[in-house]
Amino acid sequence: MRPILTLTVNPALDVSTSTEHVVSEHKMRCGRSRLDPGGGGVNVARVVQRLGGQALAVYTAGGPTGEAFRRLIEAERLPTLAVPIQGSTRESFTVDENGTGKQFRFVLEGPELSEPEWQNCLNIVGESIPVGGYVVASGSLPPGVPDDFYARVTRLAHGRDARCIVDTSGPALAAALEEGVYLVKPSGRELGELVGATLDTEQNKIDAAAELVARGSAEVVALTLGGAGAVLASTSGIIRLGVPQVKVQSTVGAGDSFLGAFVLRIAQGHPVDRAFRAAVAAGSATAMTPATELCHRADVERLEAELVALA
Repeated sequence: MRPILTLTVNPALDVSTSTEHVVSEHKMRCGRSRLDPGGGGVNVARVVQRLGGQALAVYTAGGPTGEAFRRLIEAERLPTLAVPIQGSTRESFTVDENGTGKQFRFVLEGPELSEPEWQNCLNIVGESIPVGGYVVASGSLPPGVPDDFYARVTRLAHGRDARCIVDTSGPALAAALEEGVYLVKPSGRELGELVGATLDTEQNKIDAAAELVARGSAEVVALTLGGAGAVLASTSGIIRLGVPQVKVQSTVGAGDSFLGAFVLRIAQGHPVDRAFRAAVAAGSATAMTPATELCHRADVERLEAELVALA
């Protein structure tokens, strides 16, 4: 298996709970709360480990929430490198409304990083990128970090003959694509912004994904289409895949689980279609779990088998 490194510049201590109804100006008595170490790259590494692999998770941490975050992630025995910062690691808050089944997600702004802090993070990543391996740079950039941060990470990866996967949005994603990455997973709206078009049909979205590949911006573009399934565009062509029917409890972390399963299967030497199938299974398995819980290996393997049967 080729080594995997994940990067989370703006991790979050995920707090989740539930209440009967969300009502303005009222005290809402909540059920038990749950704490999880969250953030794109951290979740990717956690899923890789749950599915039997291993990844080194590099993340920033500071303040009391950063210390709580560190304790939680260490309890999972995940290989990590924590980059110290002065500001306090942010929190995210998820509330399930029991009376309606709705979910409310509150994502707080991250701490501002000084130039020496984000430069230190970049230096640590550059020293840690595995030669010939995979780098997953995922999540938003906190205040103070330049838009081309992930583009710099991509250049560092190229310098070590590593494949870079970038999962973010806006200017940070556009800058990374100018360097040429291995895989991106934009939403339909983000894909439209990248190609400068309004994508109002499924075929338009598929064509736009193929255009990113043709441009050389990404070798692989993953696009989920809700109940219609998912599409993977690559230099080998277009792969369509239906999604397994599951009871959705929460979609938090489903995208990170998709990436975790995909990069693990690719790192293990499996072909792209097998990795794509595992990714769809992992995203669906995470949607089956409550709040901020991630997928379970048994569910992923069962859904993978179902997808094989549907093919």
